[in-house]
Amino acid sequence: MSPTLLFSFVIAYFVLLLVVAWYTSRNANNESFFIGNKSSNWMLVAFGMIGTSLSGVTFVSVPGTVSTNAFMYMQVVAGYFLGYIVIAYVLLPLYYRLNLTSIYHYLQQRFGFTAYKTGALFFIISRTIGATARLYLVINVMQLFILDNLGVPFVVTAFVILLMILLYTFEGGVKTIVYTDTLQTSFMLLGLVVCVIYIMNSLGYGLGEAMQALSAKGYTDMMNTDVNSKGFFLKQVIGGAFITIAMTGLDQEMMQKNISVKTLKDSQKNIMTFSVVIVFVNFLFLLLGGLLYIYAANKGMDVKGDDLFPTIALSYLPPAIGIIFIIALISALFPSADGALTALTSSFCIDILGIRRNPNLTEKQQKRIRMTVHLTFSVIFMICIFIFKWIDNKSIIGIILDLAGYTYGPLLGLFAFGLLTKRNFRDNFIVTIICLLSPFISYLISKFAADYLGGYQIGIELLLINGLITFLGLLMISKKSTALQTI
Repeated sequence: MSPTLLFSFVIAYFVLLLVVAWYTSRNANNESFFIGNKSSNWMLVAFGMIGTSLSGVTFVSVPGTVSTNAFMYMQVVAGYFLGYIVIAYVLLPLYYRLNLTSIYHYLQQRFGFTAYKTGALFFIISRTIGATARLYLVINVMQLFILDNLGVPFVVTAFVILLMILLYTFEGGVKTIVYTDTLQTSFMLLGLVVCVIYIMNSLGYGLGEAMQALSAKGYTDMMNTDVNSKGFFLKQVIGGAFITIAMTGLDQEMMQKNISVKTLKDSQKNIMTFSVVIVFVNFLFLLLGGLLYIYAANKGMDVKGDDLFPTIALSYLPPAIGIIFIIALISALFPSADGALTALTSSFCIDILGIRRNPNLTEKQQKRIRMTVHLTFSVIFMICIFIFKWIDNKSIIGIILDLAGYTYGPLLGLFAFGLLTKRNFRDNFIVTIICLLSPFISYLISKFAADYLGGYQIGIELLLINGLITFLGLLMISKKSTALQTI
């Protein structure tokens, strides 16, 4: 397929996003950027969250895992569903009752300023690493299959894509993202469905025959019963639930759009609708992965992992399918990248710099600071992308889940301690030290667990272990609060 043709469609897609951004950001102010003026439509937020939650990693990596893990990723997805229930009926009522712009203000009201800053700092680290890992994956696919053939260097590709994301989020923020995410999720799901149908037809399968063929290959296995394995089903379900609670419910990017919905009831509708749809969408990605491996075997191809879907879509399928794949891939990328850039800007401005707490700053001065921070995070994103390029791992989804276990654990511990106990601690840097030590201790436990626990391997439950260590550390420095708890 002509790289020039593919690139032309990519440019046209960028232009469409810029038009949507221009239209939605008219008369936007700081409230529009941070919380969408508290007027977002819950149905649009729910639909757009599909793209934000899945990202380019799901689009490329999940199908590639089928040859080694079959459909066992559905164990994690089942955990996700449980986690969304907790978010809808435990966390969202809290956020709405406190009327939060940044969800980390809860930590300030519950524990004090240091805990608040610590929570925001861990979010900034977590989301920066996770978002840039996802961004690198899609940029690298575009580079290998399109732009290398046009003689465009990787550095130019990364710069231009970040520039485009910066341009359409610069003014409108959340107000714009609610609409662009809806558009992008539509393209992503269209691409997924078209690819599944085309591969099934090319193999001569209906849905029933496809499932039989996948079952014969052992691809449809959904449950791992090996207790010592990283993929043991109980670990995967519990780990998936806590990953959702931490990476969605305690994540400013994901919650920023949810609390931009006018009422709690509508926000809960958003979460529960989204949680049901996401189960079916993930199943479709796994179904596609199994079909792709059968297709590759029929063609005598030796390709697997993150390279599987892009290689087949862009080198073996008709040009129209290749174009749909590229647009869908970009659509899977942007909802996670644009939302992360906006949320990081919001969190740094509100939580670290405190521009909303400073009565001496005018709206214009706040906007200038916000734009400077937005530009700075774009540069940080660029640096992180180059680091991932240097690492060049073939399965980014594994890296992201491992990193989440280390970086979101302290957030999980902080919020759990606030919600589950009536204890308090002195507002000083000991809480920060505990949150920094917890990932390190978790790493040591993970590294030596197999040696000292009879071959037991720590996998997705690392997040829970990390959060528990943080919780116990806070318990050690705390005392029973004499004040009546109101939050």
